[in-house]
Amino acid sequence: MSTRLPSFERWGSLQGKRVLVRVDFNTPVAEIDGLLEVTDDFRIRATVPLFEELLASGATVVACTHFGRPKGKIVEKYSVAPVRRRLAELCPGVELLENLRFNPGEESNDREFGESLIAGFDYYINEAFSASHRAHASIMIPPQIVPSAAGPNLQREVSTIQSMLDNPARPFVAIVGGAKVADKLGIVKVLSEKADTVIVGGGMAFTFEATQGRGIGSSLFDGSYLEECGELMKHGNVLIPEDSCGLANGANFGREGGTDEIIEFGANIPDGFMGLDIGPKARASFTATIANAKTILWNGPMGVFEDARLSAGTEAVARAVAASAAVSVVGGGDSVAALQSYGLESDVSFVSTGGGASLELVELGDLPGLKALRESPFN
Repeated sequence: MSTRLPSFERWGSLQGKRVLVRVDFNTPVAEIDGLLEVTDDFRIRATVPLFEELLASGATVVACTHFGRPKGKIVEKYSVAPVRRRLAELCPGVELLENLRFNPGEESNDREFGESLIAGFDYYINEAFSASHRAHASIMIPPQIVPSAAGPNLQREVSTIQSMLDNPARPFVAIVGGAKVADKLGIVKVLSEKADTVIVGGGMAFTFEATQGRGIGSSLFDGSYLEECGELMKHGNVLIPEDSCGLANGANFGREGGTDEIIEFGANIPDGFMGLDIGPKARASFTATIANAKTILWNGPMGVFEDARLSAGTEAVARAVAASAAVSVVGGGDSVAALQSYGLESDVSFVSTGGGASLELVELGDLPGLKALRESPFN
């Protein structure tokens, strides 16, 4: 992959110029005193230094973002109004356009919509790494029309991931979790060639376990990937859980929790039960491997950590990553949320804002949004 992305610093004076900045302000909101308010402004705050630099240089700055999934229709609950209010508090003077996804042309990469966005602007900056794996109009069209650049956060995301993959300090340990093996198999394949050890946890691990003839009860399983998982296990550097914890079929679990006592299953889960977290042996094995690492990449939880009864595996991994002196890169909403919930976010080297984009960049080596910037005719 290439880190040679154009920088806005080459433009010189921006006095009197209009700059459109594509951001990802798809932030969580909640109703407070009858009004929707932003409950986590991390992504907004991360972009404020860029806005302030552009404003100080004399530019008029307008930002644009997607927000939720209105599917090309105007849906009031997906208005950016609460985001706009918070932005005005953090950085007065920056305008925020209404939700890009209110127009069906955004997600269909419609050129006419893209042209309408950039009309009247002199420059464009992509500061939305987490959206750059989407070939959407606000990402793809502006670089074809006006001088365009990568924002500093986007540059930092790309260079961090490239450095980790191209020249990692070893041992390089990758930790991949999550529910569906289909979502993460490609990344496990790539990392099995680049990392010294790939730790696999979460619901996706049970398909790997099934290749070893182990009983997985009613746990998540995708037989269509059984052969590929078996081939990956032959690499010898894919580490799967030795045991698991879980519940009987029909028990309540998840964000709302339940009252049933968690069961430790050992290596095999009997029929009528499902694995929902890694077990104590797996926690010990995984944390010992992480402790010896010099480079760590973590994306995805080890179980249904939203349920406190099933959070031990994810918490153990989070604390091991945070305690390590290794260069540690954490991406994906659930992994970052876990770090935040345990107060460990500041104890890792780099927190990626783009879970899906990070994985696609690792797996494919490029993203549509990065390619659009590099191939802009104004470079």
